[in-house]
Amino acid sequence: MIIDRYIMREIIKPTVIICIVLVGIFGCYIAARFWEDAVHGLLTGTTVFQLVLLRIIIASEVLLPTTFYLSVVIALGRLHQNGEITAMFTGGIHIARITLAVFSLSLLVAAIVAVLSLYIRPWAWTQFFLLKTQTEAQFELTRMQSGNFYEISGGDRVIFADEVAPRESQAKGVFILNRKDTSLQIIYAARAVQHNDEKTNAPVISFNHGRLYEFSASGRKGVIIEFENATMPLRPDNPILPDHKVKAAATSTLVPARNLEETAELEWRIITPMSTILLALLAIPLSRSSPRQGRRAGTLLAIVIFAVYYNLSAITKKLVSQGVIDVLPGIFWGQLLLLACLVLLVWRPPFIRHWHRQ
Repeated sequence: MIIDRYIMREIIKPTVIICIVLVGIFGCYIAARFWEDAVHGLLTGTTVFQLVLLRIIIASEVLLPTTFYLSVVIALGRLHQNGEITAMFTGGIHIARITLAVFSLSLLVAAIVAVLSLYIRPWAWTQFFLLKTQTEAQFELTRMQSGNFYEISGGDRVIFADEVAPRESQAKGVFILNRKDTSLQIIYAARAVQHNDEKTNAPVISFNHGRLYEFSASGRKGVIIEFENATMPLRPDNPILPDHKVKAAATSTLVPARNLEETAELEWRIITPMSTILLALLAIPLSRSSPRQGRRAGTLLAIVIFAVYYNLSAITKKLVSQGVIDVLPGIFWGQLLLLACLVLLVWRPPFIRHWHRQ
């Protein structure tokens, strides 16, 4: 039991450190993406913090297995380099004992990842989309900067103004592009004012002296309308965009899956805890190294294997959702790749043994 706790402790320490570093890097990257909107007055500091926090929660289902996998490689690699693993073998401790300690810890991490993937991640996506929608619904025309383009509603609406007059609560030379399922709509008005609708209290923009251009996606003749006054609602009809619904869907609503996109999403949520265990077991043979090799050889190979696995999983998820490949094995091709690597590294055919000797 002492040996088991020691091995687990040596793995947990780098897991915590690496996880904090990766979360910090990812958080800074995401914050930079939202910071431009905050600078232009479209997002408040509190909203940016909430959006970044939600994206970190969403990414945790990938960050945690990755961190744990690399930590097993690093921790056991250090024990190999220091001769502690050799001392354990000399003392009668079998490799199965070390494997059991890693496997037991991987079950705990996999359980956390399963909760993240099946329940917390969909909830976080829902909150993320709702928060962005609420922010867009609170969009104020007078907070715009003259000469800048602003995207709202997930990029389906673009707003531009030649001149913004905050004191008069109006903008001049306003251009708005609306992308719809079957048409593209462009509005240009000499003047625009934002206010709340008297009946619904929803935010709207009133235009004066402008033109509306509408072009059909089917190629039919476009329409041009001149108007003196017109009103357009700012709030989207659906708070969660159709392309994002599957990400935010509760796992219970994906069983049974109604289409290929839901099938791909369900398979993705299932493989994340499975891959946590497989990656941890794969890290054990990858951590083996001789004093001449150093720890970098195993770590670099571990990073390459993970990069190939993760990209293969992402690609197969896309292909399953598009119906290019069958549902089974579907995304599980990545798991089969991990199993194949595990068998090769444990069995150690001649070319693998030759690589280790080098």
